[in-house]
Amino acid sequence: MKKAGWQPLWFILPTLLFIAVFSIWPIIQSFTYTFFDYQLNNQQKSGLYLSDRYNFDLFNETQTYVKLFMSEDRPHVTAEADRARIDGVLKQVDAANQQFKGKVKIQKISSAEEKQLSALDGRVTSVVQQINSKYKTPNGKNLAQVIKGYKESFIKSNFIGFRGYAQALTDPRLGNALWKTTLFTVVSVFIEFVLGLFLAMIMNKAIRGQGFIRTTSLIPWAIPTAVAALMWSYLYDGSSGIVANFFEKIGLVGNSSDLLLSAGGAMVSTIIADVWKTTPYMAILLLAGLQNIPESIYEAADIDGANKWQRFFRVTLPMLKPAILVALLFRTLDAFRVFDLIYVLTNGGPGGATESLSLYAYKTMFGQTNFGYGSVIVMLMFVCVAIIAVIFVKVLGTNLMDKN
Repeated sequence: MKKAGWQPLWFILPTLLFIAVFSIWPIIQSFTYTFFDYQLNNQQKSGLYLSDRYNFDLFNETQTYVKLFMSEDRPHVTAEADRARIDGVLKQVDAANQQFKGKVKIQKISSAEEKQLSALDGRVTSVVQQINSKYKTPNGKNLAQVIKGYKESFIKSNFIGFRGYAQALTDPRLGNALWKTTLFTVVSVFIEFVLGLFLAMIMNKAIRGQGFIRTTSLIPWAIPTAVAALMWSYLYDGSSGIVANFFEKIGLVGNSSDLLLSAGGAMVSTIIADVWKTTPYMAILLLAGLQNIPESIYEAADIDGANKWQRFFRVTLPMLKPAILVALLFRTLDAFRVFDLIYVLTNGGPGGATESLSLYAYKTMFGQTNFGYGSVIVMLMFVCVAIIAVIFVKVLGTNLMDKN
């Protein structure tokens, strides 16, 4: 009998490539960003620089304006010595333009080139300051601003190692986001599990209109989260929202307009919206588990004289553990990564009362364009999600293995 050799690997190669490109590579890229102070709104930190570099685009722009402004200001300088200084600077600028002609973007430079560019910066800065102290030229103030481009063209390495993680450990906003995310996850998943199990047991009964009940119960889950969040924002509106006014009438809130404007009210509101949306998802997963329980086991329990509660706790729950593991694991991981619901409903407010880790990472990366620290937050989320998955598999998965 011939050995299969490497041939079976060709069948799984497309899957491995797909996983590598769309799963592993983004994680590696995000992990790489965590070691750099990478900020798109800062020219000094808009790339991943392991060594010092020079921004020749900014240098060429600075050179152009220095030559233009100095040439225009020269006729307004009366002293021959000062004119000679300007002429000397203009010659030095032309020489530098010829030497570095064709160099663009951000490149590495030698130590000799660094000294030469530093000398040019010092010479131009000195002459501009001397001229501005003696004369009021048309472009004096503009030149003082333009020559800053020389120093800004020198780009230092933005490699910071593990300092981003050290910052995260002392970041109070990150700690608050982690606590709010954990609170939201625990409370919402617990309520969804209880309601989902109740709904699944109802749908599992052989009753008239069973198909219609199952179909309609999935409608909230089928609605896109952003649309559902927008719908709930209208229901929570203090002036005309039905839910907000109902809560005010039954005394849950003092004023309907405060529902989304108070820390407690906003958190409760997001949890209610999430429970409404994802309870059907929990129910359908548990329903699949209920339908895998043999009816003969219930018949045996009836013969032994078990009542409904004993059947539930001694038969249903133990046999439902595989489905419970899947449902709780999926929903916990999904709830911990919550973003779109909170983004549309409260945007993390008021005062960060509902800001999740995902939302904080989004604001850091796309609001502040700080992709370095934003990637640190994302990697910490990745660690938390991995820990949650391990805990669920260890706690519930071990029991399943013991049963088998």
